[in-house]
Amino acid sequence: MARLKPLYVREMTNIGIHITGDTGDGRYRCAISAGLTVDIIQKQDQRSGKKTRGVVREILTGSSFHPHGIKVRLRDGMVGRVEAIIADGEG
Repeated sequence: MARLKPLYVREMTNIGIHITGDTGDGRYRCAISAGLTVDIIQKQDQRSGKKTRGVVREILTGSSFHPHGIKVRLRDGMVGRVEAIIADGEG
């Protein structure tokens, strides 16, 4: 039997409850918001795995989950998929 990942309640709103996987998991849209510091992998860096750190300006993926990471645009204009969410004090 497959082991399921634990789910955590991220925030409650008057519309409903947003649920996410691991809090640092860049595959869930509800874990990412504008102003958050993240590591992304740009398309041209997928083979090498080179990460770029920046602050999210805009979320480009419309779905709530993407297996390779939510696509974002950083404040400096770079576009890539979120590899990791950086906790306060790490960046």
